[in-house]
Amino acid sequence: MAPVPTMVVEIHVPLLPTPNLADGAYPFRWIEEVDDFLAGLEDEGDAEVFDDGEEDGDAYVFFVTGAGEDHLLTVASRVATLPGVPAGTFAVVSDDQAEEIGVGRRVTIPLPAA
Repeated sequence: MAPVPTMVVEIHVPLLPTPNLADGAYPFRWIEEVDDFLAGLEDEGDAEVFDDGEEDGDAYVFFVTGAGEDHLLTVASRVATLPGVPAGTFAVVSDDQAEEIGVGRRVTIPLPAA
């Protein structure tokens, strides 16, 4: 019997440098900020980091799992509103059986306030 797929929400952030950086500064500081934010949520048991983030075309993609779709999309929405995260961030609802990144239902984030 085939294993049951595990839901994964991909958070696609445009790979754009942080504006107004000092000369020589790391241009994608927001990657570290998002990693720290997601690690904090994982430590609190709020969500799990599914895999290390990675570049995919013109985006950097983070992966979260360990909760229901609504909750994971809320996590993605929170990532999209972190200081320094470039506009245009979106989520993809996928699973751990997907053969490539970006296959699934695309969701515009941040989510509208309830």
